Parts: sequence; structure tokens; C-alpha cells
Amino acid sequence: MRVVVLSGGRSSEHEISLRSGAAVAEGLAAAGHDVTPVLIDREGRWLEAEEPLLLRPGGGLLGADVAFPVLHGPFGEDGTVQGLLECLDVPYVGSDVLASAVCLDKLTFKRLLGFHGMPQVGFVGVGEDSWRERAAALGLPLWVKPSRLGSSVGISKVDSAEELDRAVENAARHDPRVIVEASAAGKEVECSVLGNERPETSLPGEIVAHADWYDYEAKYSDGGMELIVPARLGDDVVARVRKLAAEVFLLAGCSGLARCDFFVLEGGEVLVNELNTIPGFTETSVYAKLFEATGVGYAELCDRLVQLAVERHRHARGYEF
Repeated sequence: MRVVVLSGGRSSEHEISLRSGAAVAEGLAAAGHDVTPVLIDREGRWLEAEEPLLLRPGGGLLGADVAFPVLHGPFGEDGTVQGLLECLDVPYVGSDVLASAVCLDKLTFKRLLGFHGMPQVGFVGVGEDSWRERAAALGLPLWVKPSRLGSSVGISKVDSAEELDRAVENAARHDPRVIVEASAAGKEVECSVLGNERPETSLPGEIVAHADWYDYEAKYSDGGMELIVPARLGDDVVARVRKLAAEVFLLAGCSGLARCDFFVLEGGEVLVNELNTIPGFTETSVYAKLFEATGVGYAELCDRLVQLAVERHRHARGYEF
């Protein structure tokens, strides 16, 4: 198929997206697809071979059979680009508009989990009624985060009540919606998900950050973290993680791919942290490494994702396949 790979974007995760997009293009080419890279620059211009693109509804996107957005954070992972591709009637890899928007917004996602009784840490939205009292009741330390951003950008660890306002101000510089979360002591565990209505899950991996916590530097610097696959968990806990990952994926209405992040407490309790609908996607990123350990190589992974995108597009329009 002819696949247009979208990378870059207007968010603070622009550079990470470029790395992911380059790796995806190589993986798709290795799987036999005809790949056209499209760069979305920091101003939001769409460029192909450094020339601006004119996008027309009904006209597709450079004759693509499918688009592969590898865009992290706002203006790409939040449903905006997905909505544009829907208007262009182009099949695309990953979740639809609603699921993308829900999962990127931590407050909305956690409220959805709470409504369905999923296990998670306590949280409160800044600005809600009695939010300071509710935040204090969560104990210390606290984590203050922009609600709609990824890659640990704008996150602060709060060890005292006096630090809370400064942390909120820091997060609000990135997003007016700010969430305060309780801390969870235990292992950070991640599980990759692949599929549409019947998702498959990878072996879970354990994140060991070589820092005080799993921040931006730990995620993207050489030697900043170690991924242990499979995670050092009992078989019953592994099964619980994989089951929850698939359940949360379906609950949020996701399709194609996602990486579900968890805290596993010392007694074996599993708490859902978040769901990333377009996780980092280089060959050494956690999403791909977990599936590699489960028996799905990088090129095969890229190929299966474009097949899933076409399948979902046909199904949504009532086509037989």
C-alpha cells in the first residue's frame, strides 16, 4: 500500500515525533509498502519534500491508501489530525477522534476509569470545588501534571504543601487544565496493545528509571532508563496487567495501538495510570520492544497496523472485507 507517514507537529514533542516517524517509515518500507513522509512543522504547515501541501476534502492525501500519524501530544494525538483525516476520508492508523481526545486528557480519562470502577490512584482537577482540601487528603508526595501533554513535560513532584502552587503554575504554563495525583509506590509497568475489537497484548515490561523518577530525560536520554522484559512479576499479576490493558483499551474506544501504563504495588495490586494512543515508536521504544519480546518484529508490527487501519475504515463505512 501507499502509506503517508505524518510526523513532527506543533507540540513540545516535535523532535520525538520525528524520530518515531523516521523509524516507522523504515519499518513500513521493510514490510514492502510505498512510503511517503510528510512533515508537519512547528507552525503547523504540512510539507512533502519541503513543499507545502494543499489538502482537499474528498481528494485524499497524496493518493495514500492509508495514513500513519506518528504525532505525540497536542495537535496530533488528541483527535485533531484524526478529525482532519476523517474529513479527507483517508484510513489512518490508531484511535479515532473521540478515543484520541479522551486518552490524551488525563482528567477525562481518569474520570472515565473511575465511572467504571477501574483501579487507579486518587486525583483531583485544579479549580474544582475544594480542590486544595481534596489534594491535601491525597497525602504526600503529590504529582502535578498538565492534563493534556505527554513525555512527562511540565510535571512536578510535590513533597510539601508549600510547593503546590509553584507546581500548579509550572503545569499551567503548558496547559490550563491541571491534574493533581496521589503517589503510588511500586513498580512502573507498561503493556502494549495491538488490534481493533479483539486486541492482543504484549508481555508487560518494567521501567527502571536511573533518576528520581521517570521524567523526560530518563525517557529519552541514553542510559536514562532500563526496560526489563518480562516484568519481574508473578504469573497472576502479569495476567492481571494484560487483562486490564485490553479492558481499558476497549473501554476508551481505542483501535490499532496503545500502550497502557500501570503501577504495581508491593502486594500485587495493579493500578492503571494512563493510556497512550500514539506511544513513542522507534525500534527501541517501549511499545515496539514489548511486542518484539512477545514475538512480533518491528516491520511486522508496522504492517499489521496499516492493515488494521484499512479494516477499521471499511468496517466504519459498512464495507465487506
